[in-house]
Amino acid sequence: MSDENTLIFYDIPSKIGAWSPNTWKTRYSLNFKGIPYKTVWVEYPDIEKTLKDLGIAASATKSDGKTPHYTLPAIYDPATKIGLTESFAIAKYLDEKYPDKPILVPKGTEVLQKAYIDATRDKLEVVRQFTIPKAAWSLNERSEEFFRRTRKQTLGKTMEELYPQGEKRKEEWKKLEEGLGQIDNWYGKEDILVMGGEDKACFADFAFAGFVIWIRILFGKESEEWKDVSGWHSERWGRMIQVLEKYE
Repeated sequence: MSDENTLIFYDIPSKIGAWSPNTWKTRYSLNFKGIPYKTVWVEYPDIEKTLKDLGIAASATKSDGKTPHYTLPAIYDPATKIGLTESFAIAKYLDEKYPDKPILVPKGTEVLQKAYIDATRDKLEVVRQFTIPKAAWSLNERSEEFFRRTRKQTLGKTMEELYPQGEKRKEEWKKLEEGLGQIDNWYGKEDILVMGGEDKACFADFAFAGFVIWIRILFGKESEEWKDVSGWHSERWGRMIQVLEKYE
């Protein structure tokens, strides 16, 4: 693939590198398929204009149900002049464009993968009160201002008000352990990945791992928080991230 036809992946920068759970889904997917790409870093205030300039439609609407909501990840393929956003749609495009590479969404698994992704997202909802403030504090200045302002509009709290403290922190962290415990019960004892074993990765694995690695990145590998999460449930989540490390 010539440089001029190299696929472009749009991600959000920070002081700590790649951090967003949503863009990690696509980063994992691209690396899994072994597709050459280059990363273009886009600060939060520039996302809407960047996607509009590329002719990429918004994949969602804001809380009013009408206003287009422009988000990353996004890709642009110069070879086909196709650009799109939303990680599952991107995964399906990559499978269609590169069928000779490992498949992210094998035939007959789309419904099951989407159901798994929705179910795990629900179980992990509690972590957002920890990770959203941590993300804000890790962003570059322009993005942090944008992130703080827009999240306060939607959540009704500042980042400092959202982040649990004291006994509430212990209680909410315990809820995260319990939520992950429910997910743990869905797996076979020896299974690490959705399709079983350790060598049958699919998009659903990357969607879930994006949220787990979010915790590791924001708190740090040596943090007590990551030691907790990676050690819970017979170290299942730490082992999962290790198995997928080659796709980071």
